[in-house]
Amino acid sequence: MSRSLTVVRVGPQTLIQDLGRPGNAHLGVPPSGALDVPALTLANRLVGNPESAAGIEALLGRIQLRANCSCTVAVTGPGVLVSVGDHLVDSHAPVHLRAGDVLCLGAPVGGLRCYVAVSGGIDVPLQLSSRATDILSGIGPDPLRPNDVLPLGSVDGLPEGADVLSPSVAPAELVVPVLLGPREDWFDDPHGQLAAGRWTVSQQSNRVGLRLDGTALRRAAAFETRELPSEGVVTGSVQVPANGRPVLFLADHPVTGGYPVIGVVTAEALPLLAQARPGTPVRLHPLR
Repeated sequence: MSRSLTVVRVGPQTLIQDLGRPGNAHLGVPPSGALDVPALTLANRLVGNPESAAGIEALLGRIQLRANCSCTVAVTGPGVLVSVGDHLVDSHAPVHLRAGDVLCLGAPVGGLRCYVAVSGGIDVPLQLSSRATDILSGIGPDPLRPNDVLPLGSVDGLPEGADVLSPSVAPAELVVPVLLGPREDWFDDPHGQLAAGRWTVSQQSNRVGLRLDGTALRRAAAFETRELPSEGVVTGSVQVPANGRPVLFLADHPVTGGYPVIGVVTAEALPLLAQARPGTPVRLHPLR
């Protein structure tokens, strides 16, 4: 058999992801790609791939993959039990699989999404220069199912090891830096409201956006009945719908929106949003 993996078991949402397809907003296409980019790029480096190679994003882990060839894999993200057959192996380290070996992931500890990279990368067809699954537009490969066979690319690099690599740890409370604008003028004291507000991550969150339960942000009196024409939005936009409870847009967000954006999350905070579980306390920290 050619170089490939067979999916034995999937979790709640098991997707192929790479670094996405940015630059297609004019076509109405979201950027998509891995939500926790540092976790995917680390996994790729560990197995000798370019950082842009496609891997697997597994929501809540609990996946099994059977190797149909000799290959190297690495699992990154939050702490998670990883085994090959009956033997525990390390996460955040290159692991060799022989043909027939089954890689098993448990449930992650303190986070949401695990990433699996395989030497050669997942070699499904490109769509708009990316292999990423976009759950909003439906572009890219379908979510993975048992018995799917995933072709692997050729191996060009050598696995990279490290003495110690710690799993990412989601904080007990998420403090998210927010750059105000472009529509902060639609809100009464936007800096003060964001600083004083308290929220938790909603169970309605997904790859489109992290929805927050808690404080409702108040519009300024002049904008209480105003409607905003749809305008472009970017990853990290903090959109405030009619109920006043913010939505933090993630990689599969729509490219335009008709609710005001009070601010934009800094890029460094996006991986933390990717791993924030429902119920996690959240504070938005406005930057002047």
